Amino acid sequence: MGRRERKRKREGAAGATGAATTDHVDAEGSVLTLRDELSAGTLRRLEQLEGRSSASAEDRWQRRAELLFEHLAVRWEIEGLPLEGSKELLGRYRLASPDERRRVRAALAEHLRTRYPDLQV
Repeated sequence: MGRRERKRKREGAAGATGAATTDHVDAEGSVLTLRDELSAGTLRRLEQLEGRSSASAEDRWQRRAELLFEHLAVRWEIEGLPLEGSKELLGRYRLASPDERRRVRAALAEHLRTRYPDLQV
């Protein structure tokens, strides 16, 4: 167990830290709860992804969407089953169907459009 994980356990669940969040409901009734802010470190990592010439455009696009999901997603309720915790959320995202990923990317794009207009998924 790393230092960050111990600190998070002491402070409580990720959603309980008081960070502002927004719920995004899709046509299927799934609710994706996203943080309203990205840290400066996350913004730097997104910039670094663009500068990597060794990866293909498709790889960078997939990694960018995954990184944004990983840093913004707080909770995801699918068919009444709530998923919380970064490992659980990221694992479910990686197993998502193409339609689910499309809906998540649409929610991320809408979320970023209002908070970070210069960022894209």
